[in-house]
Amino acid sequence: MTVSNAPKPVLVRAAEAESLQDGATSLITLLADSHATGGALTANRATFQKGSPGAPAHFHTRATETFLVLSGSMRILLDDQVLTLGQGDFLTVPPTVPHAFAPALGSEAEMLVTFTPGMDRFDYYRLLERVYRGEATIQDIRDSSERFDNHYFESPVWQQELAAR
Repeated sequence: MTVSNAPKPVLVRAAEAESLQDGATSLITLLADSHATGGALTANRATFQKGSPGAPAHFHTRATETFLVLSGSMRILLDDQVLTLGQGDFLTVPPTVPHAFAPALGSEAEMLVTFTPGMDRFDYYRLLERVYRGEATIQDIRDSSERFDNHYFESPVWQQELAAR
């Protein structure tokens, strides 16, 4: 029995998923946004080529972000330490915990990334692609921090990690 106001199952076929180039060495494939899941979660697949800078240090205030490494190896800032995650490793990052991520030196990587509860983030990823294409600015990203619950900050630990690459 299906309840009429209950969220519906979400099926995204790989061939039909929207993919966005958010940088020269990374790709985001959109899987399910909050409105499609009844607010339960938001999900994407993140693909990184060797040398990708990944995502800079940031935190979220309203959602837990999870990472499942599908292939390759990732370096992830978690608060003030940097961890290496390999294929099959899973990490949850609760609200307000600083984090960043990039593929490990010499590695390509792919991750499943989710947010719970869901947040409408697909427009944020589209903004990242517009910045990459020169159609929007870094200031546009800064101006969207509250809307998309993405709060960037300077992390000396992460800067040191990137400099060592």
